[in-house]
Amino acid sequence: MELRHLRYFLAVAEERHFGRAAQRLHMAQPPLSRQIQALEREMGFALFQRTRRGAELTPAGASFLDGARRVFLETDRAVLDARRASTGETGRLVVGYLASLAYSGLTRLLRAYREQWPLVEMQLRELSPQDQLEALKQGRIDVGFVRGPVDDPSLSSERVRKERLFIALPSDHPLATRARLSLENLAGEPFVTFPRARATAFFDSLMALCRAAGFTPRIVQEAPQLDIVSLVAAGFGVAILPESLREIARPDIALVPLAGAPTIDLLAAWITSNGSPALRAFLELMRRVGVGRTASR
Repeated sequence: MELRHLRYFLAVAEERHFGRAAQRLHMAQPPLSRQIQALEREMGFALFQRTRRGAELTPAGASFLDGARRVFLETDRAVLDARRASTGETGRLVVGYLASLAYSGLTRLLRAYREQWPLVEMQLRELSPQDQLEALKQGRIDVGFVRGPVDDPSLSSERVRKERLFIALPSDHPLATRARLSLENLAGEPFVTFPRARATAFFDSLMALCRAAGFTPRIVQEAPQLDIVSLVAAGFGVAILPESLREIARPDIALVPLAGAPTIDLLAAWITSNGSPALRAFLELMRRVGVGRTASR
């Protein structure tokens, strides 16, 4: 039995007439009659009782009609689901993000995506940059947001914004009242930073800036980026932080711009071979909406 046989049956059942059903199907009546007869032989019972007025359903035919309609309903639903999946309207999208982006920029993009594609199951994973790159390659996330260059041939990346770098100091530090600071001013200071393994490219970029200023930072404590703020407030040392962390306003911390306004790239990254329509729709929206900057202060 083929789907076309069900279509023929449905037309005759609804029209109660072979001639009208043939017109509806844009075919001649004799071939339609032969197809229905073939269907009845295959099933082993009559579906219609032929009359002078047309064709009436037998009890078996009436029962079969309900099932045939459900088949077409499910087929239409399957086609619609497939069409939505092909355009990114449905599916699943897993987004990796940096903890600092929860305070700046990412919220607007996620809200816009959920409003435009409400049927997509979206999951969020807060991961370090290095963990995001590994998760991308293992297929555990579809897109991630990291700082610094992405040097992996299996990954694609796109800059979504440049972030200025700031120096975080305890609010009672002698340098905290400066309008801006050069890295040379910090050569003798203890530094608090994140472990290199969490964000290799970003860490190396910061170290390169310090070396260009003529010194290698004396790192006294390592911690996740959000914890660095608390360690600076407690007086462990100073830290170089991206602009997005300015959103964490604390009276015991001073955030002073770096002279020369050095920046770090915030990137969206994804596995090049990922052909997910949901990912494609997310990236297209990201290019229109952006990943917002922090407000100028």
